[in-house]
Amino acid sequence: MTTFVVVLVGWIFSLCLHEFSHALVAYLGGDTTVRDKGYLTFNPLKYTHPVYSLLVPLLFLVLGGIGLPGGAVYIETWRLRGKGWESAVSLAGPLSNLLLAILLAAVLQFAPANGGGIWPGLGFLALLQISAVVLNLLPVPPFDGYGALAPSLSMDLRLQIARASAYITLGVFLILWNVSFVNNAFWNVVFWLGEALHLPFDLVLQGYALFRFWRS
Repeated sequence: MTTFVVVLVGWIFSLCLHEFSHALVAYLGGDTTVRDKGYLTFNPLKYTHPVYSLLVPLLFLVLGGIGLPGGAVYIETWRLRGKGWESAVSLAGPLSNLLLAILLAAVLQFAPANGGGIWPGLGFLALLQISAVVLNLLPVPPFDGYGALAPSLSMDLRLQIARASAYITLGVFLILWNVSFVNNAFWNVVFWLGEALHLPFDLVLQGYALFRFWRS
């Protein structure tokens, strides 16, 4: 149960960090309304929705162990000083997940040999951050990778993609879960990045197993 709490609390914090990063870069880029909306805080109530921010991401964690940010900040992109800032706003979220993964990986180097207590939870949380980075950089809506590319697309094409975005999103997850080579490719990238950060995969796997305590 300790692992479940560590992962849940850590994930809510990372959700706030992800959305705060979007808002901070938007503020620096010219959209000062994010301050009035209360986005420049770490208050999870500003970013979370009980279904989309908590239940849906938890469902994804249970089903596939994928880190799915569920919050959202509403940026008035027309206030930003150019397309470069619009792209930077989108990339700020995944970058925050990457930085948190790097920090957790560094902390995990000091984990004791027995790996008890909070350490398995931190290991699994680190892997979730990496999976969130890879998932969010996909260049399709509603992910941040598409948000970074969208300013370079014609408005007509962006409108067409927007109309089909719900189907695109559903298609991405159906393919990710049901097409084995796509699923394998996704996790190969995640584990490759984990190896590059020297994650202790014994703790990661232990954390994943303990997180799903109901299957013990």
